[in-house]
Amino acid sequence: MPPRSGLQRVYETSLALLTDLYQLTMAYGYWKTGRHTMESVFHLYFRKHPFEGGFTIACGLQNAMDFIEQFRFHDDDLQYLATLQGNDATPLFEDAFLEHLRDMKFCCDVDAVREGTAVFPQEPLLRVRGPIDQCQLLETPMLNLLNFQTLVATKAARICLATRGEPVLEFGLRRAQGIDGALAASRAAYVGGCAATSNVLAGLHYGIPVKGTHAHSWVMSFDDEEESFREYAQAMPNNCIFLVDTYDTLNGVRKAIRVGKWLRDNGHKMVGVRLDSGDLAYLSKQARQLLDEAGFEDAIIVASNDIDEHIIASLKEQGGTIALWGVGTRLATAFDQPSLGGVYKLSAVRPAGCADWQHRIKLAEQRAKITTPGVLQVRRFRDESGFVGDAIWDETTGIDPDCTIIDPMDGTRRKTLAPNTDYEDLLVPVFRDGARVYDSPPLPTTQARVQQQLEQFHDGVKRFVHPHEYPVGLEAQLHELRTSLILAARNSEETF
Repeated sequence: MPPRSGLQRVYETSLALLTDLYQLTMAYGYWKTGRHTMESVFHLYFRKHPFEGGFTIACGLQNAMDFIEQFRFHDDDLQYLATLQGNDATPLFEDAFLEHLRDMKFCCDVDAVREGTAVFPQEPLLRVRGPIDQCQLLETPMLNLLNFQTLVATKAARICLATRGEPVLEFGLRRAQGIDGALAASRAAYVGGCAATSNVLAGLHYGIPVKGTHAHSWVMSFDDEEESFREYAQAMPNNCIFLVDTYDTLNGVRKAIRVGKWLRDNGHKMVGVRLDSGDLAYLSKQARQLLDEAGFEDAIIVASNDIDEHIIASLKEQGGTIALWGVGTRLATAFDQPSLGGVYKLSAVRPAGCADWQHRIKLAEQRAKITTPGVLQVRRFRDESGFVGDAIWDETTGIDPDCTIIDPMDGTRRKTLAPNTDYEDLLVPVFRDGARVYDSPPLPTTQARVQQQLEQFHDGVKRFVHPHEYPVGLEAQLHELRTSLILAARNSEETF
């Protein structure tokens, strides 16, 4: 028996019903009309960067693959579905359809962007190709598994950029949205660049380093603050970062120094102090002076207290002397933007017996919501300076050597890339005919990929305020195809 995946170890039951009901009603409709074997292509993408930023970090693929590998309907799933009723109080699904679900063998091809890759609006993070009912049933779980982790990994990357290389600890478990939200957040935060987490369960399941010392309650349980530090030092002399703001912060630092000397005299080391309230810029500078004067130049100052990339950047500008950053609520909950807004859209179909794909497009009143047809791939170009542009192209029509990309939101904005420009196609095979063909790298390798990716972008792309817009566009042939389909659809309807 193969080893249990990360998801299996957390959820011991089937996850096949982790979906919206309309996915099942559409699957039933496909089956009922005999269209369920029609081949289809769906893409998962987002329309706008989170946090008003200039980049997004793809994350969650490992959990998505775990889900797909175990995707099957069990007896208890089907027994529950058999109880559902329509508006006329009769069963919603025929028994024969439930048997179809029981016998369903996943046979789709799945291609995806590697975790830790910087991605941009309109670019597919995931492409699913196969029988339309199977592709449809993956929509909700894929969005659930990729949207949130991509959001948190992006937030973590921004926070780590703000600290300018100083380590970040993820402390968000107690404020996260439930068990699965906390685990997903800890994993994604690590991918995005965090050095460790306070979440011990995430440490077990994902191999993330775990860190933590004591809270205010430890100090408050003693009659004297210095006694609390000394007792903790005696209990755990190899894990001493003292939380010094339970009463008076700078007096707390002085007491920590006295206990630090006791540790040093007994062959141990005080790692540092933590500030969790107040003016962190002022207090960190004062604490640094006290520590240095007492001979604790190597003791670090840790800061927490609802901080994010903007607060960190401000503290840096004010000369704060913080060396380690504990970020909780605003990271694990993606506090200032609670969802990514990813979508999963049909872009092509191929009925049984047809050799060619039939492109599909959805129109909308908002230009950003008009979909892109085709079997899509993303090609990232680079020169000696780094990444210079991404082309979204259709594998059914190909891509010209001298590729011109056209902004899907503004057809007058174009960029041509020389034929000899180096490139990488971002979507890689993950499943073929339902079998997994991709081995995920270790999580530290994925984390390193984030840093490697960000180093290849102009600094303006990483700016927090009004970032530079990295060039991403539709390859010219795809742009023309999309435009023709839009015009054809609009000419067949009253549109004004």
